[in-house]
Amino acid sequence: MGPRSGGGEAPAPHARRRVPERLDVRPLDRFRSFKVKLGILVGVSVTVAALLTQVSIRAGIEPLLSLPLVVIAALVSTQLLARGMTSPLRQMTAAAQAMARGDYSGPVRATSRDEVGQLAEAFSVMAAELEQTDRTRRDLVANVSHELRTPVAGLRAQLENLVDGVTEPDPAALEVALTETERLSQLVDHLLDLSRLDAGVIHLDLEEVELTPFLHEVVDAAALAAGGRDVRWIVDVDPPDLSVAADAARLHQVIHNLLENAARHSPAGGRIRISASRTGEDDGVRIDVDDEGPGIAREDRDRVFERFQRGGAADSSGGTGLGLAIARWAVGLHGGTIEVLDDPRSTGAQEGRSSLIRVVIPDHGPVA
Repeated sequence: MGPRSGGGEAPAPHARRRVPERLDVRPLDRFRSFKVKLGILVGVSVTVAALLTQVSIRAGIEPLLSLPLVVIAALVSTQLLARGMTSPLRQMTAAAQAMARGDYSGPVRATSRDEVGQLAEAFSVMAAELEQTDRTRRDLVANVSHELRTPVAGLRAQLENLVDGVTEPDPAALEVALTETERLSQLVDHLLDLSRLDAGVIHLDLEEVELTPFLHEVVDAAALAAGGRDVRWIVDVDPPDLSVAADAARLHQVIHNLLENAARHSPAGGRIRISASRTGEDDGVRIDVDDEGPGIAREDRDRVFERFQRGGAADSSGGTGLGLAIARWAVGLHGGTIEVLDDPRSTGAQEGRSSLIRVVIPDHGPVA
């Protein structure tokens, strides 16, 4: 996690780390039960008091003088043992107060094996998860703000030009405004899909989908969304009457996102191929999408399916960084897989780069 804002709070975690090294003595950590520790604590206190009382009697010290000394000695021994028992609780209190300020780095030493030690371990796990959640939230807000800014700024500039008379309201100018509006609408749709993903409210409506007309329909939609980009589309279904039991709307979303991603990264005149066939085990259908773009590096193949990731490189092609994440989610709803595979036909194969993405949808059997 990057440096935190607010320089005044930075030294606090280090100050808390130095205290346990000097004063945090835990002689009772070997015992697994907190009740046993309390029993030992009481036993030690009583024993110390009894021994000191016996010594004072033999030494002939007056009871009025010896009693305060015995009480003080018993309290000191009790404090030494109790401090180590309650130290994790104090550390958790300090860490919780720091977490309220956004600092999740407060240390909690879980050295004992009793109930307090188990609580300290659970607290440390919770703190790590909260830190990850907070980091994800911050990244999400930053990325969404960035993604929204681009189409909004373009749309505002175009409308200002139209209002000021700098640009005539001809079809070309209106098309630019429409393109930016569609980008904004697409981002909103993607964010809505992600909210449904997180809420787990999506259910599949399975039906038998004939892939030849279905894929041609998706290609037509992707070509329209590509805005006349100079690419060639190839559809290959083997056998031609191949079908799969799937949710047509979600499968359309998956393939459309893959084709849109391929179109953005394809060179002028490039070829985008989508093929479908039975899997080798004949228990499902695989759909491959590949293009002639630069491809995805091997070390980035898992990361590209995460939110707001774009293959480890800057992407000025207008993508939201959400399409592949949504595609993986929709494929997962079907119980299938999506991955980037090596493509020996690719020019970047020797460099470990590939543009071949494979979707596998398992066979759910005949749909009524």
